[in-house]
Amino acid sequence: MKIINLICVLIMGTIIISCQKSENTVTNSKDYVAYLQKKENQVQKDALVQLKFWNTKIKKDSMQISAMGKAAQVYSNLFQTTGNIKYLKQAEQILTKSVEIAAIKKEGYLLALARNYISQHRFREAKTAAEGAYMLNPNKASKMVLFDIYMELGEYDKSKKHLEGIVDQSDYNFLIRLTKWNDYQGNLDATIRNMEKAKTIAESSKKEGLMLWSYTNLADYYGHAGRIRDSYEHYLKALQIDPSNSYAKKGIAWIVYSYEYNPEEALKIIEAIAETHQSPDYFLLKAEIAEYQGNKEDKEQNLKAYFEAINDQRYGDMYNTYTALLLAEEYQEYDIALQIAEKEISNRPTPQSYILKANILNLIGNHEQALKIAKEYVVDKTFEPEANYQVAQIYKANKLLDEINPIKKELIESNYELGPVLSQKILEL
Repeated sequence: MKIINLICVLIMGTIIISCQKSENTVTNSKDYVAYLQKKENQVQKDALVQLKFWNTKIKKDSMQISAMGKAAQVYSNLFQTTGNIKYLKQAEQILTKSVEIAAIKKEGYLLALARNYISQHRFREAKTAAEGAYMLNPNKASKMVLFDIYMELGEYDKSKKHLEGIVDQSDYNFLIRLTKWNDYQGNLDATIRNMEKAKTIAESSKKEGLMLWSYTNLADYYGHAGRIRDSYEHYLKALQIDPSNSYAKKGIAWIVYSYEYNPEEALKIIEAIAETHQSPDYFLLKAEIAEYQGNKEDKEQNLKAYFEAINDQRYGDMYNTYTALLLAEEYQEYDIALQIAEKEISNRPTPQSYILKANILNLIGNHEQALKIAKEYVVDKTFEPEANYQVAQIYKANKLLDEINPIKKELIESNYELGPVLSQKILEL
């Protein structure tokens, strides 16, 4: 009789779990499986044809500045579609030369170089280039790029000033920057509302680049708001425009993993993406999923693959935050992790950089110093869930238990954004 009762309990448990998974299911592999099949990347193919044309022009006359600008843009597009860091560096080389030789409209090449530096997380150099462009021509384009850079550097007052200088509710470029400002302030409703306005403008223009950017960013924001089905549908909209878009595919993989709790399917998607798009952070996501599955061996293999990937010096400082956290949390290499954190603060003195240092200090055992940094540079200065989780850990280490509960409640509401592994740790705060 006891055995029968036990079997009944197990069956009921299975039914409950199945029901939960059913309620959480928004994706259907039939929607996206065609996008995962390895096919010729039309975007890449077209870009390579364009590149051949413009490089021919450059070879005929190395002073052909317009051709150099076009080639740099194609290299940047190739980086976006393939993830291959060599293309980003080749764009930098051409843009650097273009700035050197441009007799007129130098500001345009300086802004393009600044955007390239942003992609490489070389924010100080980006600032120098963009400010140089602004001095030559304080136009709307230079104000927009300076807004982007100041946001990355944590110079929010300067960002606000430039945003106020380009106000135009009918302009796509203004709206997407207003969206970024709303997000920084933690106003998710305004963030989504203004991104939806930008999407409407993009769709009216029928410019696929703007539509693609709108759909993927809106999908992210919908996810933060718990509107998972809307998020999924917008990632699919992006793939209808560009079937090779790795960002949209990764977004779907996150939904499958973090919302539907289907790590096996999520891994299939990530493996398919990695066949055609290079990015070290795929290894980090695979390592996290392996941890969730309790697969220690796979986790270690993927972390090793990550470190091998970023050993390529061309990545520079692009993965500093991830690397410092891993060195501290997984390998207890605290001294090296702190050095990277200090460098990140120098490069980018934002709340995210300071919480990186505070978190490492907390792991070392310097709880009071970690608390001091958190209170001065992080608390009430960012709304990012991961940063707030690290603040909660610091509070716990300093026995400030009353401070944890309000943060814990907010973090539980951000379970989807944080992922299953971190969500479990939140319950242990």
